[in-house]
Amino acid sequence: MKSKGSVYLVGAGPGDAGLLTLRGAELLRLADVIIYDLLVNPALLKFARADAEIISRGKRTEFSQEQISELLIAKAREGKTVVRLKGGDPYIFGRGGEEAEALAAAKIAFEVVPGVTSVIAAPNYAGIPLTHRDHCSSFTVFTGHENPDDAKTNLRYEEIAKIPGTKVVLMGMEKLADWTKSLIAHGMSPATPVAVVQSGTLGKQKSVSGTLATIAKLVAEKKIVPPALTVIGDVVKLREKLNWAEQRPLFGKRIVVTRSRGQAVKFLNKLSELGADVLEIPAVKGVDPDNKQDFIDALLALNTYDWLVFTSANGVTVFFDLFFRRFQDLRDIGGAKIAAVGPATAAKLRELHLQVDLMPEEFIGRKIAEKFAKHSSIENSKIALLRAEKANPDLPRALEEMGAIVDDIGLYKTVAETADFFGAAENFREHGADWITFTSGSTVEHFHMRFDLPKLSKKFPQLKLASIGPETSKAITALGLKPAVEAKEHTTAGLLAAILKAAKA
Repeated sequence: MKSKGSVYLVGAGPGDAGLLTLRGAELLRLADVIIYDLLVNPALLKFARADAEIISRGKRTEFSQEQISELLIAKAREGKTVVRLKGGDPYIFGRGGEEAEALAAAKIAFEVVPGVTSVIAAPNYAGIPLTHRDHCSSFTVFTGHENPDDAKTNLRYEEIAKIPGTKVVLMGMEKLADWTKSLIAHGMSPATPVAVVQSGTLGKQKSVSGTLATIAKLVAEKKIVPPALTVIGDVVKLREKLNWAEQRPLFGKRIVVTRSRGQAVKFLNKLSELGADVLEIPAVKGVDPDNKQDFIDALLALNTYDWLVFTSANGVTVFFDLFFRRFQDLRDIGGAKIAAVGPATAAKLRELHLQVDLMPEEFIGRKIAEKFAKHSSIENSKIALLRAEKANPDLPRALEEMGAIVDDIGLYKTVAETADFFGAAENFREHGADWITFTSGSTVEHFHMRFDLPKLSKKFPQLKLASIGPETSKAITALGLKPAVEAKEHTTAGLLAAILKAAKA
């Protein structure tokens, strides 16, 4: 008989992926099945195993609470490790208690992993401390979802109005005007400071401040919509001084990252840290080349080359993954000198404790060849150019014009990425963005094939294109468009610096 599995009710936090707990990330890596809610940041699924079964609760009508509990029990009885990923904390207005009760009744082993609740996090990111020595020493949390005029409601507004300290209201947008009037009617001052925070902790966060008397009108004018929470009390006055998150340089900017998955992690994280609302829509992915024999032949003849030239960090990774399947000793690479195009490629080689003899910083065929010429003559030198299959022919042509013997070896083939990871592409089609970042000509070409860049630029006039360098800019201008910025240093760090400069201006 198959042993029972176990279920973990994991708090996903309020939205910002960086607020997931270490225990939550550990369990996501171990999970056979992940069932996540509508408001959970899908970026957290990057922790999941490639073979994990991922189930989105999607629209709330797709799965009732009873069906969710039944699904958890069924998957556990199959002997699987199940993570139930819930927004915020599982036990704070998340119905996690009901799910835990169902698991206990079914005698399924379970663990509850607390999460950072929006009750605390959203006000924090809006510059509002819930308690403060000069203002209050307590806070109260309640839901505004219930109707204050309904006699059956569990909330007693006449009592809530008298409670001292800060008040935090969850799920209160639909009846905001009703319950604010009710609090005033039961004795609270109409001038009491109030703030509403939408999508707290995310790059798309929106906040508005007012009073009990004015907040409903301000929320309508600013088009604040759920998910949002309300903070009531004198601590709201501190927002002007303490509003750190909304002061970040890229706050509120929607930025699309088109680099292939796995290569853009640091870039994505840095954009998020600077306040951007980031959409990961990879335009390309690497697959095996059509002609594997060229690389096999090159491996067997490594000692015959004078130079090994790597043009990307991805190329370094692919090369050495294949190299170590054939050889056990790094010394088998031979005595060739090593050239790396760009600092990221050089850094990847140095991780392997390999000396980089030449590093052209610009990925322009002519300039790379000029760098070789300044270093030493390459006439009759045998060069292995290790890069993507069917790449730009300018570089091997320029090297051959200088007398080199070049083997242009395709380590991988760049093809279009068509998968929509966590609905980012659909979201982009509907709402657009402020920036699209391109890191190569191929990302431009494949992104255009999928979305039609000129048409997008007309649909979303605020949309700007950011290019990592001249070759990428050529691909943009070939479409009749113009990059708003081009990185001076042809790296993602340079690309980020260019965007920050434009945003500041």
